[in-house]
Amino acid sequence: MATKKSLEDYQREYEEIIHADQPKKDMLLVGLMTELEKQFKIPSPRNKEWERENPQIAAMYRKLIITRSL
Repeated sequence: MATKKSLEDYQREYEEIIHADQPKKDMLLVGLMTELEKQFKIPSPRNKEWERENPQIAAMYRKLIITRSL
C-alpha cells in the first residue's frame, strides 16, 4: 500500500508541477487531483458541507482546478 501524503507533500508537488510545460503540466495536475480525491475522499460533486469540514483540502483542490484552467 502506498504511503499517504500530507497536504504539505501535495503542496510541494504542486509547486514543482507549475513550472512544467503546459501539456505536461495539465497531465500532472490531473494526476495530483485524482490522488487528492482518493486520499481525502473528496465527494463528486463537491458539496458545501464537505468543504466546510475540510477547508484546507478544499482550498488545495480549488487551486489545482484554477491552475488547470489557466
